[in-house]
Amino acid sequence: MPGRRQTRVSSFLLGKREREQTPDGINKAIKLSTLVPLKQETIAASPLNADQKADPKPFVLRKYYPPEMSNERAQLYNSNVIPRPIEVLEAALKDTSALRNKVPVGDSVIHWFRGDLRLRDNKALSWADEKARSKDGTNLVAAFFISPEDMDAHVRSPARVDFVLRSLQVLKDDLKALNIPLHVGWVDKRKDMCAAVIKFAQDCRANHISANIEYEVDELRKDAKLVKEAASCGINYNVLHDYCAVPPGKLSTGQGKQYSVYTPWYKSWLKYLDMNRELLDELPIPSPNTSVACSKYEHLFQETIPEAPDFKKLPDKETAVRLQDMWPAGEAKAMDRLEAWLNAKALTDYHENRNIPSIDGTSKLSVHFAVGTLSVRTAVRLAMQRNGNKLSGGNKGISCWISEVAWRDFYKHVLVNWPYVCMNKPFKPEYTNIEWDYDPELFDRWCKGMTGCPIVDAAMRQLATDKWMHNRCRMIVGSYLAKDLLLDWRLGEKFFMEHLIDGDFASNNGGWGFVSSAGVDPQPYFRIFNPDLQSKKFDPSGDFIRKWVPELRSVVGNAIHDPWSKLGAKACTKLGYPKPAVVHGPAREKALARYKAGLGRDKP
Repeated sequence: MPGRRQTRVSSFLLGKREREQTPDGINKAIKLSTLVPLKQETIAASPLNADQKADPKPFVLRKYYPPEMSNERAQLYNSNVIPRPIEVLEAALKDTSALRNKVPVGDSVIHWFRGDLRLRDNKALSWADEKARSKDGTNLVAAFFISPEDMDAHVRSPARVDFVLRSLQVLKDDLKALNIPLHVGWVDKRKDMCAAVIKFAQDCRANHISANIEYEVDELRKDAKLVKEAASCGINYNVLHDYCAVPPGKLSTGQGKQYSVYTPWYKSWLKYLDMNRELLDELPIPSPNTSVACSKYEHLFQETIPEAPDFKKLPDKETAVRLQDMWPAGEAKAMDRLEAWLNAKALTDYHENRNIPSIDGTSKLSVHFAVGTLSVRTAVRLAMQRNGNKLSGGNKGISCWISEVAWRDFYKHVLVNWPYVCMNKPFKPEYTNIEWDYDPELFDRWCKGMTGCPIVDAAMRQLATDKWMHNRCRMIVGSYLAKDLLLDWRLGEKFFMEHLIDGDFASNNGGWGFVSSAGVDPQPYFRIFNPDLQSKKFDPSGDFIRKWVPELRSVVGNAIHDPWSKLGAKACTKLGYPKPAVVHGPAREKALARYKAGLGRDKP
């Protein structure tokens, strides 16, 4: 649109984030008006580490992270010239194995909880429990470490932080019933995390620490560092695969490569689990410590769960109570929700209704998967049992839901094998050259649900209130941002993480890669959702729109999907509903031209 400021990513960096509280308590979107020019010489002069090589198109979305790496460097990961972080971790474990295997069991064994806030079916916790029971008098001690800088770097939403803290309280109580203390440590600087973990182990006279592997680049590198540093201090730090039903690295194509397309990967995933059903076996909760632990670790039992740092607190008590009611925390509540889902008709009808946002047709277990109050293995195993012990086939709804749960595994496998997706880089590096617009007004309208596109606005307002969004709506609003508004999809990726209670980097990044065509997906760039058709197909009666867009509750018939076109400007202005930010047809043509130019396909 004439007069709007449109800039290329090669000219600007995101400036400092400004957070304002809107009337409903939502953190306002990044102010793109704070974009500041970046001189090329500034890039060249910046102190860069190996993954911070200056690139002509820098893009900074989060604190503590470098500009976007070059396509050439991404290719070095793909060609194995640069080792993947998982390989660095595996090498650290191998190089220290002889030393670590000689470490005797101390007075305690520590399990470091991270994204696995449960007692049931927890691999590293079970390992720690077994190690502690191998020597009389040894106690199992649990720990969780909070780093405000990590929360900031990983873009944790206040809603998710609140859910984690509530789940930690439940976990602490559950552990106390077993005479197992939970220490929740506070680490101001993320760079000090390894030292904090080692010090706590030394304070507890523990020679063994266990944790489940997290697959983001930072976490893998941190674990590799800790394996070595702990070993040099006489401590065996052992990490295990737990977050996926099938661990990354177990599935490969006939050529020995990693799958980059979901369907063949999923077939391989099903086959692997069918041949290795023991992977789904449930691990028991840990054995209780003796009563001696209650006095020995009295100071740990007396610790309280800290509050969220100020910049991650919920805006008010009303919001906190509403989220507690909507999203009850802890392992028991996760199992209650899973059991209710497995016995619901919505599960057997899942294949038919999962895309209809106006009905309660999904499990809403994503937040429990995200923080680990529910194991993916448990969910798959119980769903399989409900389906006559079949992973695929049988009831269409159940097998469809298992396939949707498998997407979580798939996207974590992607993180491991293509680590640069953690570094603001598209899975398809060639999509780096797409020219995006950086229009603060358009982005603000999208964030607030004021685009004039009813299905988009309804979904964004659902996110603002529930801190959750229906998956079909996530695809619709994502496509609208990237291909109708032509705003950089990474802005939407970040906004989702800032607000979703179930924000999970792998799934969120994978979803945004899908809608922008820059991710792990065989569909070409010219797949562009028509929001009007999506609305008519998946919200045919307009119930979802009417629930979340009160301005349109009186609108009847198909006009609910495109009121400005069907009712006219005068009627919509009277209703108080905004004019569409863009018209889909011309926007689609503009998007196609941008994609073709960026991919070099606009030349004869």
